[in-house]
Amino acid sequence: MMDTFSSYWRTAVKTIGLLGGMSWESTVTYYKEINERVAKALGGLHSAKIVLYSVDFAEVEEQQAKGDWAGSAELLGRAAKGLVAAGADAIVICTNTMHKVADEVERAAGVPLLHIADATADALLAAGVRRTALLGTKYTMLQDFYKSRLIARGLDVLIPTPEDVEVVNRVIYDELCLGVIRDESRQEFVRIIRDLEAKGAEAVILGCTEIGLLVKQQDSPLPVFDTTILHAEKAAAFAVTD
Repeated sequence: MMDTFSSYWRTAVKTIGLLGGMSWESTVTYYKEINERVAKALGGLHSAKIVLYSVDFAEVEEQQAKGDWAGSAELLGRAAKGLVAAGADAIVICTNTMHKVADEVERAAGVPLLHIADATADALLAAGVRRTALLGTKYTMLQDFYKSRLIARGLDVLIPTPEDVEVVNRVIYDELCLGVIRDESRQEFVRIIRDLEAKGAEAVILGCTEIGLLVKQQDSPLPVFDTTILHAEKAAAFAVTD
């Protein structure tokens, strides 16, 4: 009986295709969190079935800076096709910002794309949050591709002042994406979160997959919703659910 059960799960667990490297620092967290959750769900020696395409982030960041989102969509679309050819049953883009091209990537892949904003909205609504702060890259905070998906679910989204948008963006690209963790930057993020709390935010979304490396729940005056963890949970649940 045990052998039959084990054999069933070996064939039933779906394969997750990770589009990573944006930056690789947070992709490590995705790999770890998905594997831990699948192992917990299935027990024994089980782990997640994962295929990973890790891009050169310098190329993607250059496209971001130029506003070449079509180029990014083509690059990630090709990578997603490669993941599907390698057996992926769903695609996970391991970054908030590049969900700017999520629709194009999903069309190119031809399999479901598990959207990071959906995982985040599910968690916020389940916790009874209706008004949330959002921290991320300047693209995620200022453009509509991410916020509009939250707003469509009935959430009110607050972002920092223009000056603080630049602070958050600089720390992400100049420090966190390079693996640099500074107490001074943590203090700045906490100050920004307190400012958003004063404006009515009930929680804060760590809407860049690297911010969780810097800000933990114990640092924040508001409940923290770490998109990296929430997205990994969604991927693990997909992998083990029929």
